[in-house]
Amino acid sequence: MDKLLEILKAVGIPFAYNHFAEGESPEPPFICYLLPDSDNFSADGKAYYKINEVHIELYTDTKDLSVERQLEAVLDEHGIFYDRSEVWIESEKLYEVLYSFEMEA
Repeated sequence: MDKLLEILKAVGIPFAYNHFAEGESPEPPFICYLLPDSDNFSADGKAYYKINEVHIELYTDTKDLSVERQLEAVLDEHGIFYDRSEVWIESEKLYEVLYSFEMEA
């Protein structure tokens, strides 16, 4: 978890786990991150190698390639292989760019 927080701090934009408290959401761009699942290696009833699935959700009000490149550069610096997808959230008037990867817990 320390490495993930180091990565998020290095991006240089506000971030929160899952969501910002109501009324405390910063102006875009901002990041919400989640640890929705795990893919642990186990044997003999013990988790020998703990792996978290990580979702980094980058929110912007306009398509902002420079912020995406900034986040991707930090992930690349840390040797993170990620999948990327994107969606426009009409109700929020925000783009969400989702970066998914696995990381040792």
